[in-house]
This record gives sequence, C-alpha cells and structure tokens, in this order.
Amino acid sequence: MDIPATDTQAFKASVRTHWDAAAPGWDAHSPHIRAWLRTPTDAMIAMAGVVPGARVLDVAAGAGDQTLDLAEWVGPSGAVLATDLSPVITALAQARAQRAGYAQVQCRVADGEDLQIEPGSFDAAVCRLGLMFFPDPLQGLREMHRALRPGGGVCTVVFSGPQRNPCVTILVATALRHAGLPARDPFAPGSLFSLGRPGGIDALFRDAGFHDVATTAVDAVFHMPSVDAYLEFVRNSASPILQILDGLNESATRAAWDDIRGQLLAFNTPTGWAGPNELLITAARRP
Repeated sequence: MDIPATDTQAFKASVRTHWDAAAPGWDAHSPHIRAWLRTPTDAMIAMAGVVPGARVLDVAAGAGDQTLDLAEWVGPSGAVLATDLSPVITALAQARAQRAGYAQVQCRVADGEDLQIEPGSFDAAVCRLGLMFFPDPLQGLREMHRALRPGGGVCTVVFSGPQRNPCVTILVATALRHAGLPARDPFAPGSLFSLGRPGGIDALFRDAGFHDVATTAVDAVFHMPSVDAYLEFVRNSASPILQILDGLNESATRAAWDDIRGQLLAFNTPTGWAGPNELLITAARRP
C-alpha cells in the first residue's frame, strides 16, 4: 500500500502545493463542510475518547473546523495540537482558533508520517479525511500510535469505496477522461478511496499496533442549494480534482466541468441538491 520511496517526496511536494492553493477556498466553505461532516465529526471525537482536560492530536487538520470542536470538548484545562502538511491551511487554522479565543489550540506544519512530537504525549488522536491521502498510511498510524500514551484512543474518518460515493467517483472519472488520462485504480495509495477496500483499514490499524479496532460505515449526504453551489465548492476547494485538470486549457477545462455538472444533476431533489457519500469511522486504542 506504499508509494515507492523514490516518488514519495515528489508526491508530498505536489500535495502540499495544491492544498496551499486550495486552502482559501476550503476555509471559505467551512460552514458547508461543517454541516456535511457534523455527525461523523461528533462520532469521531467521542469514539477517540476525548474528554475534558485531555491532550488531543489532530492530524491532517486542514483549516481547523474539527479542531475547534476538539477545543470545546477538552475545555481550557486541555490542549489540542493540530498538524497539517500545508503551511497555508495551517495558518488559516491557527487564525481561526485565535479568533475563537481557544488558547488551548496550537497549530503546526508537520508531515503526518513524521510528526516530530514526543512519544506518549497525547491522550487521544484523530484524523478526519486525511489518512487516505498519505502515501504510507501505515506509517501515519504508527506515528499516531507513538504519540499516544498507553490506553490512549484514536479515531479516523476516510471515504469508503467508490460504489458508495457516486459524486466523488463522477468527479474523478470525468476529470481523468477529459484530461486524457487512464482510469486509475480507485484504491491506489494516496487517493480518495485508498482506504475504502473492505477490511483494509482495520488491518492497517492492527499492523500499527492498535487493539480493539472497529470500523463503522456512516452516510454523509452533502446538502447544497443547487448543483452549481456544490460545483463552486469543488472548484474552489477540492484539490484532488484540480490536480487532474491542472494541465488543460480554458476551453477543455470548461468542457470537463460542463460534463461533470450534467451528470451531477441526477442528485437534484425538490428541496435542493443532495450528494450521497459514505464514510468509514475507525476507532481503536493503544494497549
């Protein structure tokens, strides 16, 4: 499940560049993301065992939406360290925490596969929609295992397989076709569905040394006023799709988005647009 070592640094540099570019759009759409992931986020925090006064590690935290939830859960006597590979998105998360008055939050640029933190220094760790982008997710889980004290809890959220996520599947497949690129293995390392293979993520957790591993599939419908509102979100913040279309000229790019829009109209409802998604929430503990 690893990207070859010779390609890893180039892969991470590309990911960092594209998320730096997408960070402002992701941050601007935080209210939509928050509504979409409200139930999975609450479940993730609870299943990680976050309690008042706890020290919590938030890996691949992005713009810090769930980081503020963690700060609320741990209270002023606790602490949250949010890390991300993108310096731009990390700065946005730090600014958000400061505006909210959460002095217990620190944000740091860090590679999730090499966190550079003291072993056994956290009570809980979470990673929401980040682990699947790691070129070596097993190493990422080992880093979280190392960061936790004995008995500490961990919980991650990732996409399940492509059949249960038709909107994302349409986005990726259509973008690849218009870019003249071959279809990809949906479970390829570092991709949106890389950890969606049945039973795969549980095996990684066990290989990383975790016990009491359990995965739950949850529906997470993305509600938007219209398909165009959803596409505005994607075009401003969905870095993986932007990476695929990056080399196209203006006319070809417009044709790709028009094609995507036509297919996504299938998810119109009488009250707006509702895109189905399925996420996997995996919880475990360090023995």
